[in-house]
Amino acid sequence: MNRTATVAAAGLIAAGLLTACSSGGSTAAPEPGAPSVDPAPRVPAPLPADALVADPCSALPPELAAAGGLTPPGERYESPGGPACRWQSAGHDANKIFLAPLGQQKTGLTGVYVNRDQDAYFEPTTIEGYPAVYAANADLRGSGTCALWLGLTDELVVNINSSILAGPNAGDPCPVVGDVAATVVRHLKGAA
Repeated sequence: MNRTATVAAAGLIAAGLLTACSSGGSTAAPEPGAPSVDPAPRVPAPLPADALVADPCSALPPELAAAGGLTPPGERYESPGGPACRWQSAGHDANKIFLAPLGQQKTGLTGVYVNRDQDAYFEPTTIEGYPAVYAANADLRGSGTCALWLGLTDELVVNINSSILAGPNAGDPCPVVGDVAATVVRHLKGAA
């Protein structure tokens, strides 16, 4: 094996070890002054998310979607990360909410936090006591697009995104996305 291949292989092995540590494989504290391998906050109590990963539209049952101003049922579609769901606004045909669990990646909020230097905005928050972050690589919030990453377990993050082109929230979509996320968390807590 040449030097370049050896260095690349060592890097992959190190990355694998870091991933194992960040998902609970090690409880050793980092050395003083060393940067944290996993800067993301932990999920206080994992929520039951298997049904949501299998059927993302189950995140907002029809009665909850309707109560939130969305037209039920949600429409399932395939996103790059796997199954996802979208709901249309009951008040404005142009407005939609998207929800995509990133069940295949198994990095939880860690994957969002390690890429924060590439984001145009990065605003940590909590939703119903669960860690979340408003973040995207382009800041389109003034145009109705807001992205929220919600940690349901330490390995599962759900992206909730908006496309609000009309109405009072077109220039400030993040509160709508936050409300949807809070409804999802309350629904999953009730299913626990």
